[in-house]
Amino acid sequence: MPDTEWSARVKGILKAELKRRNIGYKELAERLEAMGIHESERNINNKISRGGFTAVFFVQCLTAIGCDSVRLD
Repeated sequence: MPDTEWSARVKGILKAELKRRNIGYKELAERLEAMGIHESERNINNKISRGGFTAVFFVQCLTAIGCDSVRLD
């Protein structure tokens, strides 16, 4: 699978987890801020739209929204 497809898959997983919990980018930014991670709503939007974010950012977001497991299938 090409990298672009992997990026799209990870982006989809994060967006699905946010939607499942009814959390928007503004609330995600607030939750990350409470964890000491400084990301603006706009920056989060850009990162997720591109789909090219780090594994660290991915795990930080999942932790911020209270997601402790992810299904890859």
